[in-house]
Formats: sequence, structure tokens, C-alpha cells
Amino acid sequence: MTFRAWLREQSPAPPPRLSNRIGETLGTALDADLSAAPALCLASAEALLRDVLGRPSAGRDVALDLLTVDALVTYAFELLSADLQTLDDMAAITMRRLAATARE
Repeated sequence: MTFRAWLREQSPAPPPRLSNRIGETLGTALDADLSAAPALCLASAEALLRDVLGRPSAGRDVALDLLTVDALVTYAFELLSADLQTLDDMAAITMRRLAATARE
């Protein structure tokens, strides 16, 4: 199953603007095998967060991008939740990576 197919099955579906932004952010990664989706979501979330933090302003114009970061991280952890050891390891790695992004 592809990540795109998995996303279509999720309920409730994200609002259209958020769904579109997730698609723009992931690009061709949407067609990756579901097993690769957590890593792709986290990498995309990190890249988008880095972009947001690099902007000169952080007003309302970044709200959709921050929601997208949140959605991508949430999807990654939802997919990882079947394996608690992997989930725990990825949570620690993700916290360090996102915190490092904020410090840059």
C-alpha cells in the first residue's frame, strides 16, 4: 500500500487546504510504500519547520505550514505505533532533530 492510499483511508480527513499542503510538502513521497512513510513524513516535517524558522516573520502566514508539520509528525507516529520499541526510539530521535532545527 502506498502512503497516498493510506491517507485516503484516514478518518476524519484533514481539511482540504491542509490536505493540499501535505501533498505539496511530500510530493512524490506520497507514492512511496507505506513502510517508508514514517521516515519520509519526519524528514519532510523537519525540512518544512526549518523553512518556517528561516523566514523573517512568523505571523499568521506560517500557520498552515505549522499545521502541516504537526500533521506529518502525527502521521509518522501513528504509523509507527504498531511497534512500541521503534516508536520510543523514533520519538527520542525526532525530539532531538526538531529541537536542533529550532536552535539553528
